[in-house]
Amino acid sequence: MKKKRNLSETAKLSGGSLDIKAGQVEKLKSLFPQTVKDGEIDFDALKLALGGETDTNGLSYGLSWAGKADCFRHIQEGTTATLKPIRGESVDFDHTKNIFIEGDNLEVLKVLQKNYYGKVKMIYIDPPYNTGNDSFIYPDRFKEEKADYQERAGIKDAEGLLTRDGFFRKNSKDTGHFHSNWLCMMYPRLFLAKNLLRQDGVIFVSIDDNEVHNLRMIMNEVFGEENFVAIFPWRKRTAKSDVPFGISQDYEYILCFCRENFQAGIQFERKYFETSDYPNDRWRLSDLTTQRSAVERPNSNFTMIDPKTNKKYPCNSKRVWGVSKDTFPDYYQKGKIVFPGDYSFLKMTIPAYRVFESEDKAKALKKFGSEENVKAVSTQLPKEVGMSEDGNKEMVNLFSYKAFSFPKPATLISYLINLINDENSIILDFFAGSCTTAHAVMALNAEDGGNRKYICVQLAEPCDEKSEAYKAGFKTIADIGKERIRRAGKKIKAENKGKLDFDGGKLDLGFKVFRLDESNFKQWRENIKTGEELKEQMKMFVDNKKKGSAPEAMLYEIILKNSRFDLNAPIEKMTFDGIEYYRLATEDTEVAEKKNTDFEIVCLAEKITRKLAEKILKEKPQKFTCLDTAFKNNDQLKTNTALQMDAEKIEFKVV
Repeated sequence: MKKKRNLSETAKLSGGSLDIKAGQVEKLKSLFPQTVKDGEIDFDALKLALGGETDTNGLSYGLSWAGKADCFRHIQEGTTATLKPIRGESVDFDHTKNIFIEGDNLEVLKVLQKNYYGKVKMIYIDPPYNTGNDSFIYPDRFKEEKADYQERAGIKDAEGLLTRDGFFRKNSKDTGHFHSNWLCMMYPRLFLAKNLLRQDGVIFVSIDDNEVHNLRMIMNEVFGEENFVAIFPWRKRTAKSDVPFGISQDYEYILCFCRENFQAGIQFERKYFETSDYPNDRWRLSDLTTQRSAVERPNSNFTMIDPKTNKKYPCNSKRVWGVSKDTFPDYYQKGKIVFPGDYSFLKMTIPAYRVFESEDKAKALKKFGSEENVKAVSTQLPKEVGMSEDGNKEMVNLFSYKAFSFPKPATLISYLINLINDENSIILDFFAGSCTTAHAVMALNAEDGGNRKYICVQLAEPCDEKSEAYKAGFKTIADIGKERIRRAGKKIKAENKGKLDFDGGKLDLGFKVFRLDESNFKQWRENIKTGEELKEQMKMFVDNKKKGSAPEAMLYEIILKNSRFDLNAPIEKMTFDGIEYYRLATEDTEVAEKKNTDFEIVCLAEKITRKLAEKILKEKPQKFTCLDTAFKNNDQLKTNTALQMDAEKIEFKVV
């Protein structure tokens, strides 16, 4: 007989972000169960499991700095914050798949952990370079409580409410922890960002000479030295004469690391021949010689003879044939060797190797996951990526004045995006600035018909009151970024008017705006000290929904904290028995209904009726979430609903 469930057993929505520590411990436990005891890691057991010695002298290779240990505390601390939709600042909110988030990127990265874990193909960031003149949020006290950090960082004000404006500190070179401050700012963000990358994902980070060495060290630690891909030197300007030491530092650097299985390459068109002797497969020619010498490959140092003409082709002893004397007959029999004179349209002087199109496609599919022709990439960036002055020109073209200082040119970001060979990917930039990344994604989609989507995160950093942007009415950097996306979208639309697929609405030039904010639901205080405080807390939680919380804001918070869908989940508002509820699906509702899969239901009504509960049971969603207060004074309905949904294998949660 099945055990009857108590009301207290009904699952409740977790108000926090993904538990990073628990996730890491579980991964370790699955690999080395003997190293995790009572939920904690036994580091001596871990060393033994990896074949190491437990007795060490405490010295090891690596980068250490003041406050490093606290970085991990900041990483592991969850957040109860949420993202509230701001329709009034968005463009085509209901249809776009692009996202702009206003808020501190450390908290935002934590909020995104559940829904975007392992979904992002590429991250590009252009963080503060720590020149001694820039400002950013950093912990200047290395043993502070989370509440202190949130207040100081501008995430919350003195009354515990999330603020819009952030709190920046200038990290001048005469401070005692100049490099440590920057490292403490970067490390947790890079750590959390890695979680969001797909297994074949990649991250590009722009930096200059001030911190390039330290950045390489912490990225080695976060991503693993084996996942270092390359450093791309980017020429930002032409040489200046009035510079320290008489040497103009004209280059910045783009450090590239991957998650695990990334393969770079640029698509290109190959020239194939169609001939009657191979009607079902086109082909091309490739060099039949190698860079090996006769000393290195004596078996390939021979005179090749054309079986048709008996003409001899001697070998260059410094660059021998790519086949040996023994394997040549087999390759020739398979049609892999082409001699001069075999085809009248070819101008050849020495034998060449035939490569069939089917072989190219099979090789590309195995290596890149696509049949498109892809070639390797050099760390030497082409001139077409532009310099800083090109980024400035882009802003002037959009705003008629220099609205942002030294933005990266969109052409540079477009080039990097092209390297990942994925036209349906998610691109993340959590130091978005003027939103060059968003501009680049839209422009590239317009150019090649791709369906890439971006997520841009930018704190509402106040604009300098002396700047042209401030005088034009922009109070924050985030405001500049949002306006740039709007203007870039209009410009791209005008430039592509009349093109195939564009007028049909395929190109996405809109974006949803979300703002980091406090939860729509009251959070239980853990530091209660008196009985009166406990009584007051329990009275507040009779209805844990905060006053003034909008239904759409609550819906998106539930999506972020209690759904396998993300911020772009198709949402259909429905009504039954006079009660509104929402259906979240991965595909069209009609198709999902027929397949009886891939959808969830969320109801934010103050009351749920028996008829609605029966309707939802018949629909059989994967998950049903509602307010706990919706069952007020009707515990029997709540109990029956929980038991019936359990029987139908429907996950049931209350908020």
